[in-house]
Amino acid sequence: MPQFPSDQLLTFSTVLSEGTLDAAARLLHVTPSAVSQRLKALEQSAGRVLLQRSNPAQATEAGEVVLRLARQVAQLEADAGRELGLDTDGAQLAVPIVVNADSLAVWFLQALAQVPGDLNVTFDLHRDDEQHSTSLLRSGTVMAAVTATPEPVQGCRVESLGVMRYRAVAAPQFVERWFPDLTKGLDSHRALHGAALNAATTVDFDRKDTYQWAFVQAAFKAEGKPVPDRKGPRHYVPASQDFGDAIRLGLGWGLIPEVQCGPEIADHRLIELAPDRPFDVPLYWQRWKTASMVLDVLSDTVREVSGLYLRKP
Repeated sequence: MPQFPSDQLLTFSTVLSEGTLDAAARLLHVTPSAVSQRLKALEQSAGRVLLQRSNPAQATEAGEVVLRLARQVAQLEADAGRELGLDTDGAQLAVPIVVNADSLAVWFLQALAQVPGDLNVTFDLHRDDEQHSTSLLRSGTVMAAVTATPEPVQGCRVESLGVMRYRAVAAPQFVERWFPDLTKGLDSHRALHGAALNAATTVDFDRKDTYQWAFVQAAFKAEGKPVPDRKGPRHYVPASQDFGDAIRLGLGWGLIPEVQCGPEIADHRLIELAPDRPFDVPLYWQRWKTASMVLDVLSDTVREVSGLYLRKP
């Protein structure tokens, strides 16, 4: 069983966090040569290449295993020092987390703000679609994730947080152009057909965003019709606030979290396209199983705050 010195593990994880050997050297207050020597020694111990010397540096498949170890060791050392009351010279444990954009905009920052300051941690947030975030857990890039995946990643535990409910909405001027039947007081579930949704301009977050298309598919299935190919033009707006603003300005229709668009639906600044068909996304919290006071406190806070914003499953 190879032995991996903690300074080598720290150097390896720092290079991957900072992206280059030079940046890691500056952060660690050593020379780039020392960083390179530690990496070579670590790879010799592992018996394989751990790092792709690209810009930014990337872990190999074997390197992902060592990265998980490096971050777990750093986490456990920080927890032990805290429990022993040791002076860490102001050093802070960086906790990498992946979270989807809507959760980040609606409630997740509220949760981080509730984490006690005396834990002396910083947060390294990665934004990714909730359908894809578990890949960062598998690679060791993050310690925890808000995800739509209920199956636990190896080495992680998972718990349900609740359901993020979305509403399909559009600006009044957009509805008047694309869905005129809705402006005539007709019942939306009769007036709004899958074909009309499919033809209208859509706002998607990015090319991973499948929610609008899933909503269209559900409309066709509810009508008992085969689902055609996707037809309508699409805007891509990869920022939560800007995504909503694009819809508010009439660029297209899209799904916005209910907690964000509810007041605008109530006062008719936004028109709900299908009030009887909300779009629900179950969310889960996955974290490393490693015993950690920091992860325990963070998990408790995430659980408590998410309960204020998400619906019960």
